[in-house]
Amino acid sequence: MNQVDYLRISLIDRCNFRCQYCMPEGAELDYILRQQLLTDNELLTLIQFVFIPVGFTRFRLTGGEPLLRPGVVELVKAIASFPQTQDLSMTTNGFLLAKKAHDLYNAGLRRINISLDSLDPETFDKIIGNRSRSQWQQVWEGIQIAHQVGFDPLKLNVVVIPGVNDHEVLDLAALTIDRQWHVRFIEFMPIGNAQLFGDQGWVVSADLRQSIRDRWGLTESQVRGNGPADVFQIPGAKGTLGFISQMSECFCDRCNRMRFSADGWLRPCLLNESNQIDLKTQLRAGVDPAQLREQVRSLLALKPEINFKQRESGATGAYSRTMSQIGG
Repeated sequence: MNQVDYLRISLIDRCNFRCQYCMPEGAELDYILRQQLLTDNELLTLIQFVFIPVGFTRFRLTGGEPLLRPGVVELVKAIASFPQTQDLSMTTNGFLLAKKAHDLYNAGLRRINISLDSLDPETFDKIIGNRSRSQWQQVWEGIQIAHQVGFDPLKLNVVVIPGVNDHEVLDLAALTIDRQWHVRFIEFMPIGNAQLFGDQGWVVSADLRQSIRDRWGLTESQVRGNGPADVFQIPGAKGTLGFISQMSECFCDRCNRMRFSADGWLRPCLLNESNQIDLKTQLRAGVDPAQLREQVRSLLALKPEINFKQRESGATGAYSRTMSQIGG
C-alpha cells in the first residue's frame, strides 16, 4: 500500500457545465448552501493543523468547477505558502481559465488538469450539456494560455464515452506528439448515472492502447505522476499518454489519496460512502484539532481495507452524491 499523502479538495460543488458522465441528465441537484461550505479560514485551518500533521503534503483543488469559488486565487496562494506543501495542482473544465491562468500561476499553482473530452465543438457541447452557443473555443483558449503561462505538466483529461467520443482517440493522442502535454484517457465511472452507458463504458483501455500502438507504436514512459495512471509515450513524442482504468483494472492497492468535500466530509475512497468523517461540523463546534487528527489517522488506518468496488448494499449507482458533488 502506498503512503497516503495526496488529498483532493473540492472547493465548490457547483459547475458551469453539466457533463453527462458527471451529472445525471434531468436531475435537480441539491447544491450546498453557501453557509454550509467551508470558509477559506476553516479550510486553511484543517490543512495546516489536521491534514499536514498526519502526512498530507500534496493537494489537488477540484469542484464542481473550482474556478467558480470566490477568492480562489488567494486560496491557492495561501495553500502554496505552507512550507510542507510539496505539490499543489488543480482540475478545471477550463472555461474560466483564460482570465485566471496568470494569476493562478503567480499565486503558486504549477500543475493543472483540464477536461477536454472532444476536439469537435459539436461533440464537446453534447457532452457538457450545452444548448446555447458553443463553449469549446473558450476552453481551447484557456488551454493555450495555460500552456503559454508555463504550467508543467499540463494535462488534458478525456473521459472516453463509447459511441460519443471514442472515435477521437487518435486525434487526442496526437496532441502529445509536438506539445509537452499529457493526455489521460479515463474510464467512465457509474456514479449517480449507472444506466447511462451500461457495462460497455467500463472497459476501454486495452482497445485504446492497441489503436494507438497500431498507429504510431507505444512505449512505457519514464514520467510518473501522483496518481494511478499507466503512463506511455508515442515514440519521439514530447508529451505522454495516461490510461486510468479504475473500473476494469482495480488499482486500490496503489491508491495514495483521499477526498475532501466542499462541505467538510473526508472520505477515503471515491466510491465508498460508508466510511466518512464530518470535519466541518466538529470544527465549528470547537473540537480540538488534535482530536480531529486522531480521527483522520484512524480513517487512514482503514484505507487499505477499503475497495471502491465494495459498494453499499451491492447496488450499482447507489450513491447519495454525484461525481460533481463529491469532487472526484
